[in-house]
Amino acid sequence: MSLVDHIRELRDRVIKAALAAVAGMVAGWFIQSAIWNVLLHPYCSLPAKDLAKQGLGGNGQCSLAVFGVFDGLFIHLKLAVVIGLIVSSPFWLYQLWAFVAPGLHKRERRWTYFFAGSAIPLFALGGFIAYFAMSKGLRFLLGLIPPDTHLVLSIDSYLSYTVAMLLIFGLAFELPLVMVLLKVAGVLTHERFAKWRRMIIFGVFAFAAIATPSPDPISMLLLAVPCVLLVELAEVFSWANDRRKARLATAYPGLTEDEIREYGLDEDPLASIGSDDGDAT
Repeated sequence: MSLVDHIRELRDRVIKAALAAVAGMVAGWFIQSAIWNVLLHPYCSLPAKDLAKQGLGGNGQCSLAVFGVFDGLFIHLKLAVVIGLIVSSPFWLYQLWAFVAPGLHKRERRWTYFFAGSAIPLFALGGFIAYFAMSKGLRFLLGLIPPDTHLVLSIDSYLSYTVAMLLIFGLAFELPLVMVLLKVAGVLTHERFAKWRRMIIFGVFAFAAIATPSPDPISMLLLAVPCVLLVELAEVFSWANDRRKARLATAYPGLTEDEIREYGLDEDPLASIGSDDGDAT
């Protein structure tokens, strides 16, 4: 394809992705009441005495404030945008993939499927765990407010806190995927990973301690332990990948990895050694 054809295809893909996002936002406008009730639950599940201490509990109900006539409209728009982008993500991610895929080799497409198929579930898992840590974080933050001071908690402030917690946990769960990506790119080897293993695990726990507002160990462990387990899985992948490369080098000496892939000899090198037609030369 010529440059002009590529630009035209990109334009068409962007338009389709934008239309899908707009359709998702329209749908989000109508379902946001149910989503908002789910997001509000960590706040409303706080003990009544903690809410009453800050003047946030009225008639046994958790309450949030607005400071302008247009605040309600802006909150509706923000929720609709967030929900719309999430709901339409499979479609606009497909449009991105459809534009990039023709320029990739078969092996690169396979890895792209893996990364795209893993990133969304890992992010969702992080957001799911964040949902249970938000109440503890809110309780701790409310406890830091000086005596004789009443908090006026706005809807916008609470929504920002909720989104920040979901993003922190969701992106933290992408760390193992980044490590696998560096491994596939040849930047990170298992030997180097094993050397840095203790520092990586320490860094995960340190990040969890800083990222979670609550000082209690439960919130920190909710973020740190799953991340460490995923990092260990990434180390297992790194070890298996290095072992596979070593077997390829033994089975087909003198050939580069790209040449082995080009000849289709990287599927089962041990089986190829014992066959008559498995000679790489």
